[in-house]
This record gives sequence, C-alpha cells and structure tokens, in this order.
Amino acid sequence: MRPAAARQEADPSDAPTRAERFSALAQQHGALVTLLVAMVAASLSFDTFLTGDNLENMALSSAFLAVVALGMTFVIVTGGIDLSVGSLFALGGVLAAWGSQYGTAVALLLPLAVCGLIGVVNGLLIARSGLAPFIVTLAAMLGARGILLAITDEGSRTYLVDKDSFFATLGQGSLLGIGVPIWITVALFALGAVVLRLTRFGQYVYAVGGNEDAAALMGAPVARTKITVYALSGLCAGLAGALNAAWLVSGVTILGSGMELEAISAVVIGGTLLSGGFGFVSGSLVGVLLLKVIQNVINQIGSLDSAYQQVVSGAFLAVVVVAQTWLGRRRRVL
Repeated sequence: MRPAAARQEADPSDAPTRAERFSALAQQHGALVTLLVAMVAASLSFDTFLTGDNLENMALSSAFLAVVALGMTFVIVTGGIDLSVGSLFALGGVLAAWGSQYGTAVALLLPLAVCGLIGVVNGLLIARSGLAPFIVTLAAMLGARGILLAITDEGSRTYLVDKDSFFATLGQGSLLGIGVPIWITVALFALGAVVLRLTRFGQYVYAVGGNEDAAALMGAPVARTKITVYALSGLCAGLAGALNAAWLVSGVTILGSGMELEAISAVVIGGTLLSGGFGFVSGSLVGVLLLKVIQNVINQIGSLDSAYQQVVSGAFLAVVVVAQTWLGRRRRVL
C-alpha cells in the first residue's frame, strides 16, 4: 500500500481536467441546452408557441416517435442500427386497429407479439449469423411493409377503431389535463433509464457497444444482449404504432415512412454515439423534442415549405455528428 502522502500527490493527476469535464458535459447535455435556447427564441418570436394547445400538440406528436427512439437507443448503444422500426410502426398500427374489434387486450398484444417477434428474428440473424445490422433490418423493413400491404389489400382497406372503446381512450384520453400517450411515454422512458443505467442488462448493453470482444471475455452474454435489444426495439415500434392507431382511431397504412431516420436522428442528436458504448435515454427524448420544436417553428413561420424541416434537421444532425467526433477525439487526447 502506498503511503498517504503518495496517494495525495497522485490524486490531482487522476482527476479530470476542466477541458475534459467541459467536453463530457457538452457531449451529454449539449442537446438540452440547444432545446432550451430554441424554445426561448421561439417563444420570443411567436406568441402562439408557448400556448397550452401548441405545447400539448407538440408533446402528443412527439410521444409516438419518442417510444420508437427509446428502443432505438438500446440498439445504437450496442453499436447496431435498426431500419425496420418505421415499417413496424405502421404494421403495429394496422394490427392494433384490426385487433380492436376483439377488445383492448388483442389490440395491444397482437402488434407487440408480431413486431417483437420480427425484432427477435433481427437479433438472431445479427447475433448468431454475424450478418450486418444494416442489411438484416433493411430486409425486415421491406418484409414488414409487405405484410402490411398484404393484410390491407395493397393499402386499399383501412381498419377503424371504435371511438367509444377503452382502446381509443389510450390515444385520445387525458389524465390531469395531459394526454394518456404522454404519460405512457414518460413512464416508459423512466423505466428505460432505470434499465439502462442501473441493471446488469444495461451494463451488458454498454459493454457490448464499447468493445464486443472485451465484453465476451468478461463473461457478458453478447448474443443474448443483441437479441434482446432488437426485440425491445420491435416492441417499442409496435407499441408506438398501436398508440398512434388509438389516437387516430384508425390504422393508417402510409404512416412510418422515414420514421427510422427520424428516430436515429433523435438518438444521435441526444448524445448517443453511433459507434456504440455511450448514450442515455433522456438524451433521446431531448432529441425528439428538439426535432419537433424545429418542425413547429417552421410551421409557425408559415411561408416555408415543410421540406425545410428535413433540410434543417439533416444539417443539424451533421453538425451534431461532427461535434461528437471532435469531442470524442478531444477527450482521448486529453
């Protein structure tokens, strides 16, 4: 054991420098600061931005994407990617609308079962067969969209949800003046944060994303972890689709196109590294809200086409990725 004096002399050198702390904070909370600045600027520019109706509409429209982004967060932290969530979102909504005629339980369990199973298949092919996540989930995206078209007669049939059913209240109901989908989203993110940060499974997720070979040597169940995160992503996409169907009281077949890119953008903007090993679910929620604020501001301007939202979101994502890369290199150098 070293003497106390030696330990005291070593402690200052072991402590992170001010530059390291700043880089870490910028990587973790940069999106939150940007969101707050954007909201302040929008509230000063538009009188209707901070109205109750506008905030509620933004929160409701964010809820469904946020649930998808929650599952995507676990996937990206492991160093993977899931391109199938947009199609699974649409498929989940159609299955939920069709199943609602048999009760709320069927409306919820059917999309969860089907989309979760597709997620498991994705995970098995990636973890056991060693196939690239991009290719596997791209195939699942096309396959899920094909199933969707098959059960809706090439999109010509739209299944409706009874407005007076309990299932419809999950999408259109409110509790304490706040929409039920918002409460569900907040509860899921709280649960996701606990799982990712405070459980052994969460440690495995970070370990696999940080260094898969090292995680295997440490005894982490690499294959099982990958299968689980892709199953979780499928479940989240299916649940989001079901809640959206309850909100719209119908299973709309054209939804979900491009949603996978929105979810990935929100997760990366929130601070999760595409290379894996670093991220947190609260950042993904902030990323979703930031994208919705950008969309709302463009709508408030009125004179701009909605396509500008994609331009701004894409440019912002590019800036975030460059900043993450620079901060990561800076922390390694320091």
